[in-house]
Amino acid sequence: MKTQTPITEKPRFEILDGLRGVAAMMVVAFHLFEPYSEGDHTRQIINHGYLAVDFFFALSGFVIGYAYDDRWTKGMSTWTFFKRRLVRLHPLILFGTIIGALMFYFQDGVQDWNKIASTPWWMLALVCIYGFTLIPLPKSLDIRGWGEMHPMNNVFWSLMWEYIANILYALFIRRFPKWLLAALVAFSAILTAMLCLDLDAFGLLAARSSAAYTVIGGWSLEPQDLQIAITRLFCPFFSGLLLSRLKWRIPAYKAGFAKASLIVIVLLAMPYFAPASMPWVNGLYEALAIILVFPFVLLIGTGSKLADTIESRVCKFLGDISYPLYVTHLPFVFCQMSWAAAHKDAPVAQHFATGLATFVVSVMLAYASLRLYDIPVRRWLTNKGVTK
Repeated sequence: MKTQTPITEKPRFEILDGLRGVAAMMVVAFHLFEPYSEGDHTRQIINHGYLAVDFFFALSGFVIGYAYDDRWTKGMSTWTFFKRRLVRLHPLILFGTIIGALMFYFQDGVQDWNKIASTPWWMLALVCIYGFTLIPLPKSLDIRGWGEMHPMNNVFWSLMWEYIANILYALFIRRFPKWLLAALVAFSAILTAMLCLDLDAFGLLAARSSAAYTVIGGWSLEPQDLQIAITRLFCPFFSGLLLSRLKWRIPAYKAGFAKASLIVIVLLAMPYFAPASMPWVNGLYEALAIILVFPFVLLIGTGSKLADTIESRVCKFLGDISYPLYVTHLPFVFCQMSWAAAHKDAPVAQHFATGLATFVVSVMLAYASLRLYDIPVRRWLTNKGVTK
């Protein structure tokens, strides 16, 4: 009889861990440059940094399929799967919510954030406790004033959809044969192309004229944001899951991690280059990135070997801090945004130093939260038998 092999014994794709860290750092850089775009996404310096979310969804689909597909036939229950995912993801969600609440009042001064100064402590506490659940908040509790579903820590919108993908996988998608999964990849790729090319087949995208021909959006409960979020989730997640089952690989025998990292960095940092008369060019770029390039990067990451011990340590460090960095950085970046808005005439060197300091503090906090909080909490929960 076959015995159930612990998930931890399965070989890891260390390069994928490293790529997740690279993308997380690009997200931090993207947010740090946001106050200097003056609300015009075409002027953003790390222009396509928001595509890192779509890359995370692709990585998630692959990792979920690779780690869990063969566990269902070896006795793992749906409830056990849910507990494993909760233990892996939720401790840092609690921590990130608390960080968001603690830093909230230091973010006053940013344009259109006038609700911060008038928010009473009890409402902040209520929103914080509500935020622990990751359930979208109603507009009446939008204490930041941006119409987002997670005002304590805005990046949680993508984690909520990550949870939804996990639930759908455990209940339904894990049973899908490869041909059906391939059909879903094709269908969701069509939806992605329609979104990127601003083909408003469902009549929901007219309200986002400022972000037309992009995948920007997904963080509110407005109908257009729900369509955007579902589209952004399904195509990369299904693609990653399908690739994990097909077991395709593209070997890059030399510097595989460096090559894949360079692709991700260039893709996310690419300036907005679409002519004013042809904005659809940007949409085509983003569609190709999500539908073709991200799967290609996954194939390189799974088909390559690490060059040496140093590269292995780099990948491990980047992989370890990727999730805590993503979850905890934005409250500090919002403080930097508030400072930048209040000191527009400060020297460029001062703005650069403030941004760099925020980046360093974000990385340090991510590492500290990993070592001092996340790992001990997950170890304690595992020792208590929560994941069994």
